[in-house]
Amino acid sequence: MPSDLPIHLPLENASNLRDLGGWPTADGRFVRTGLVFRAPALVGLSDADERTVAALGIRTVCDFRGVRESARNPVHIPGAAAHEKLPIEPSVGASLKDIMRTGVATGHVSAGEMLELLREAYQAYALQSFPQYRAMFARLLSQDGLPLLMHCSAGKDRTGFGAALLLTALGVAWDDVMADYLATNRLWRREIPNALELPPVVKDTLLTAHATLLTSAFSAVNGAYGAVDAYLERAIGLDARGRADLQARLTL
Repeated sequence: MPSDLPIHLPLENASNLRDLGGWPTADGRFVRTGLVFRAPALVGLSDADERTVAALGIRTVCDFRGVRESARNPVHIPGAAAHEKLPIEPSVGASLKDIMRTGVATGHVSAGEMLELLREAYQAYALQSFPQYRAMFARLLSQDGLPLLMHCSAGKDRTGFGAALLLTALGVAWDDVMADYLATNRLWRREIPNALELPPVVKDTLLTAHATLLTSAFSAVNGAYGAVDAYLERAIGLDARGRADLQARLTL
């Protein structure tokens, strides 16, 4: 993993805003900078934060939050012309308020049990929520879709899988894909409402990016489609030409 990656864009009132550029690809190219960003929900930004985000020139926002999540905390990205709502409704690990309301976080759930629930959520991202990711890829390939920002609530799970899928499609090595995913653990300050009300074992498991979860999502893809390339073509809509177009747009 290159020592200067991922590219983190510091903010005062939020964390884990990143440029997905810079990663090397298997054929000797690099993902372009300034075109695709990942983040948590950017709410409560300071004036300085607003200027930092505005300077990115984002044209498209892909919001993976569920309907109630996005209604509770509207996100406004300065200058964005399109705000694509691609709701992946929250399950375990996506909305702490909903988890508490449904009684999952009772203090009687072990770390192992929580991890298994999270694993099921990740597999669902891959096998059930692919239409939302397919829509994001369509925006990446559209004439006016870039620069693009993808986000959910924490910028960890739904966004984490989306970013991993994109980097994989661009030919980034798995170790680097995983390094980008796990960087959340050192860059995200865990700005989540009511996080302190959770039992410690539940809180820590939910607010951590776990390598086994991303691996499980891609294992589910391989199990259902035989290979990631087949998944990208059949579920995401990236045939050989589309993938070549994506790589031409986003790598150099």
